[in-house]
Amino acid sequence: MESKAIRTDYTTQITALIRSNDSPKAMMQHLEDYHANDIADAIETLTETERRRFFRICAPDMLAEVFEYAEENAAGSYLGEMDIRKAADIISRLDTDTAVDVLRELDKEKRTLIIDMVDPDVRTELKLIASFDEDEIGSRMTTNCIILREGMTIKQAMNELVRQAEENDNISTLFVVDETQVFSGAIDLKDLITARSSVPLEDLIATSFPYVYASEQTADCLERLKDYSESIVPVLDDGNRLLGVITAQSIIEVVDEEMGEDYARLAGLTAEEDLNEPLGQSMRKRMPWLLVLLALGIVVSTVVGAFETVVAQLTLIMAFQSLILDMAGNVGTQSLAVTIRVLTDETLTFRQKMHLVLKETRVGMFNGLLLGVVSFVLIGLYVYLFKHKDFLFSFALSGCIGVSLLVAMLISSAVGTLIPLFFKKIKVDPAVASGPLITTVNDLVAVVIYYGLSWLLLLNVLHLA
Repeated sequence: MESKAIRTDYTTQITALIRSNDSPKAMMQHLEDYHANDIADAIETLTETERRRFFRICAPDMLAEVFEYAEENAAGSYLGEMDIRKAADIISRLDTDTAVDVLRELDKEKRTLIIDMVDPDVRTELKLIASFDEDEIGSRMTTNCIILREGMTIKQAMNELVRQAEENDNISTLFVVDETQVFSGAIDLKDLITARSSVPLEDLIATSFPYVYASEQTADCLERLKDYSESIVPVLDDGNRLLGVITAQSIIEVVDEEMGEDYARLAGLTAEEDLNEPLGQSMRKRMPWLLVLLALGIVVSTVVGAFETVVAQLTLIMAFQSLILDMAGNVGTQSLAVTIRVLTDETLTFRQKMHLVLKETRVGMFNGLLLGVVSFVLIGLYVYLFKHKDFLFSFALSGCIGVSLLVAMLISSAVGTLIPLFFKKIKVDPAVASGPLITTVNDLVAVVIYYGLSWLLLLNVLHLA
């Protein structure tokens, strides 16, 4: 709470400063005391007229730093509010992956104008990254890195580091290529700085340094990239030539987006929503799953209707229906979450998947057994003492509830595991086996078990109506 209050205060201070009558020089001097992330937050509170004034005053270097922290769609709209030459200047100073993301938010005509105005080297880099699909790791890379050549001396490598560091700030790890740009390995900055001049550069190269290919799917690379603690990882083309790097910040952003997309699908959405999304678009995202769930809900209601005679003769069983349904749904969702997490490992064998099914089923069975026994005792006493039913009826009813819990939780665990495994088998993201779908399927199972058992045991065996 305290941290949030401090940031809000910074935003207020920056907004007041931009709206003040200070001279451009004085305003810039004051703004240098604030973090670019706080300035990006403050810009969102300004009117378009105030932003245009700020963009004219602010230096391109500072604006580029601020745009690194702004959302891509916001940064794209900001570019549309400033002079085209200044927009091109800012794009030239952004990390290439950020620049490409921001340019994608512009209309084609303005994007073409800006790209034509940037330096030829920057233009080549932008076109390279833009050539990859958004799902490919190459679309996330940046050329902001230090590249050394094989055969350099320690002194030559240090001079090259100093020269490239003027334009590239990712200097903690240096990458080595041969004369054809084929990736050879990486050198830690500390090792280069502390090396004696007589030591061959090759002795410092870590040839086992992790790397990825630009054409690989981003989602497929995530687990591999997370296994390493490197701040930057090289990105290669299919000829093993070094194209750029992907930074830890980009990896975190990708993980966050993947989690957001998976969470949206688990919630029964076809894509993530934002606060400013139009009503119709939000409805279109939610409607497909809602229609499926509506159909399944009608099936559940129809099944309940089929047991109308049971409910009419044993009205008390309705009071405990939600208990069975909720527990079945919760267990199924838990198994679904565990299964999706485990399935991120692409190396799982069929035997390991079957072990997962058996393990989740055992967990559901023993949890169901424990909760069934507890329910049998507590609900039996509750009905006997507070509902004033006879002993046989009370514990026969609680016995139905206990057995229903056991069977429903057992089946729900299996369903919550088997459905995402099935989706994975047919090459569909298992996250589409959404929580609402699993819950509704388990509701259907639980209803049949609970009312079917009540009909069989209470009415036809014990004749307790």
